[in-house]
Amino acid sequence: MPKQIILAAHFPGVNNTTVWSDPASGSHIDFASFVHLARTAERGRFDFFFLAEGLRLREQRGRIHDLDVVGRPDTLTVLAALAAVTTHLGLAGTLNTTFREPYELARQLATLDHLSAGRAAWNVVTTSDAFTGENFRRGGYLDRSLRYERAAEFVRVARRLWESWPADAVVGDRATGRYVRGADPGVFAHHGDQFDIAGHFTVPRSPQLHPVILQAGDSPEGREFAASSADAIFSRHGTLAEGREFYRDVKARLSRYGRTPDDLKIIPGATFVLGDTDAEAQERAHHIRRQQVSPQTAILLLEQLWNRDLSGYDPDGPLPAEDPATDAAAVSRGRAGMYPDPVGTARRWRALAGEKGLGIRDLVIEVTGRQSFVGTPQRVAEQMDHFVQSDAADGFILVPHLTPGGLDEFVDRVVPLLQERGVFRTEYTGTTLREHLGLRAARPVTRVGAA
Repeated sequence: MPKQIILAAHFPGVNNTTVWSDPASGSHIDFASFVHLARTAERGRFDFFFLAEGLRLREQRGRIHDLDVVGRPDTLTVLAALAAVTTHLGLAGTLNTTFREPYELARQLATLDHLSAGRAAWNVVTTSDAFTGENFRRGGYLDRSLRYERAAEFVRVARRLWESWPADAVVGDRATGRYVRGADPGVFAHHGDQFDIAGHFTVPRSPQLHPVILQAGDSPEGREFAASSADAIFSRHGTLAEGREFYRDVKARLSRYGRTPDDLKIIPGATFVLGDTDAEAQERAHHIRRQQVSPQTAILLLEQLWNRDLSGYDPDGPLPAEDPATDAAAVSRGRAGMYPDPVGTARRWRALAGEKGLGIRDLVIEVTGRQSFVGTPQRVAEQMDHFVQSDAADGFILVPHLTPGGLDEFVDRVVPLLQERGVFRTEYTGTTLREHLGLRAARPVTRVGAA
């Protein structure tokens, strides 16, 4: 049997994938926009809806970045509301471990899992960005080297809290008036390097026990964290060769944690552009990318690598001759760590620009593109299927360029073709997100109340 393709719908929010200036684009904060995309995804039998998080508006050269001003609403509030207007679709949110506390977030996610009857998922992310930290009491206190140490302990504590109510704790015997079995439902204690907490968890065991855990880091530490703790990883590797290598590397790490390859799903982000012919799709894709990377945006994105004011440069002209400023204060705040080797990256970009005769804007379009499937619906279905059957991915998180109707055409024209190929469901067969993803039921990993 061919592998089944996992599909998720990413609410694009505010980034250079979204074309907020397009006349067909709607609000990024109106609830109707979230409902439209979620219901479209559920109509297409998608596995889950994915909502990113932004804890601070980014700045560049002292002003709010144009791509951020449409708003960054609270993730959990939106997902809880969507639980009431969907029935099968998984609900996944990016939620930061650096500026939250395990008790608070575990309680919120357990509640979402109850409200949705087992459809909650948590994309675990970290940050060492002191700029973002200024929005929080603890500020930028966490050293970069401690991010994953805190995240790993955070997840362990959350699992301990989710497991603190035994499966048979709720008796609910009306005749005797006895509601819970035992004197201490939800008792817990954890004493570690990052967290020292004890008490009683207030939410009984939720339908999935553990909400699905996603992870998006690509560093060696991030890959190891995913192999040890995650159910799925949001990969950014877009080419077939890169995808296969990433897939092989991460899946090979699982055995050291007593896990099998099926215990971790690899789901890269991807875009798509459809047309009645391949040529029409390519023309549409070209137009969309030039909408996404305007002349102004091209310069802003280049400044993030060069770390200097490039506002006087011609977007259609050549790249700067000088190397990026590595010792100066960052011109972009809120996008830390995008280019670990700025000088090396700049040299590669210059070589590519020289090889293909690209000016700044065209070069930025070339190097910032996400994995894209472009062509007729038939060609896109074939390409996606080949990517998955070749073990370059287990599925895709689709990022439409329009909010909220950008997924409609894919659901209407591509999903039926994937179903005909026998690689995507025609109906939901389970009720929980774990069942949708083909994951085993979560099993307790800690002793109730253990320190």
